[in-house]
Amino acid sequence: MKSGFVAVIGKANAGKSTLVNVLVGEKVAIVSPKPQTTRDRILGVWNTEGAQVAFVDTPGIYKSKTALSDLMMRTAEQSAKDVELILYVHDGHKGIADSDISLMKHYLAFGVPMLVAYTKTDIMPEENIPADAKRLYEEGIECDVVPVSARRGKNMDKLKAAIIEKLPEGEPLFPEDVLSDKSEKFMIGEIMREKILLRYDKEIPHGVAVLVNTFKKREEGNLYDIDLDIICEKPNHKAILIGKQGKALKDTLSFARKNMEEFLGAKVFLTAYVKVKDDWRDKANLLKEYGYEDGSHTEF
Repeated sequence: MKSGFVAVIGKANAGKSTLVNVLVGEKVAIVSPKPQTTRDRILGVWNTEGAQVAFVDTPGIYKSKTALSDLMMRTAEQSAKDVELILYVHDGHKGIADSDISLMKHYLAFGVPMLVAYTKTDIMPEENIPADAKRLYEEGIECDVVPVSARRGKNMDKLKAAIIEKLPEGEPLFPEDVLSDKSEKFMIGEIMREKILLRYDKEIPHGVAVLVNTFKKREEGNLYDIDLDIICEKPNHKAILIGKQGKALKDTLSFARKNMEEFLGAKVFLTAYVKVKDDWRDKANLLKEYGYEDGSHTEF
């Protein structure tokens, strides 16, 4: 059979996590239209006849501004060196900039086989695709380019076949029932952060961390008790997160609880507190406390 690790690499907001969720067939990574949604290296395992593929969803590439974002960029870089294939995800509807060419050449230089998933073809003129593919080839990006729309499911079978073709023969990497290396507790924190990303504007969501203090299933009844802290950087951010008479936070928690219940297949009793930790994204001790460390949580 074919098996291997595939690093999913690309600029911020290129659609990497959406693509991984569709490829795996389950939600293993949170999704939002904002950059910096994925902060950690997340593994999603796809099992199919004759193949097992472990996709490594990585933080989006962008200019680093904080210790957290610098750590995220190192995570993406290291992930691309420890795999059998790099799946470079390019946002097709944005066209091709010189910086895109430079990034693709950078990862090609690792000596790891590479495939380009040219995404978001459902929101762009179809006639742009051949011209962009030609430019990539002329610029020295000599690898297969597969135009896809993850949201529409367009060309996904072709992309899957191209991925499997480039992987080596090998044994299964994980038991068939394993979909991700992340725990349910981790995913609960990510779901909470996803809803904050979706409901709040500007800088506030990017300065938020979620710390799950209690994640426990009651002995009687299909019910989980979940208690978490929402960490922000400034007192005025806390005020915005809570909202007038607590309405903004109450609405966000209700939004998150529904998704948590769908994910767990159980009822959820959710409590949350908003706390301020000044400039936590630039403090090594707090980054470690909130689960962000060099090397991420995944070893393979």
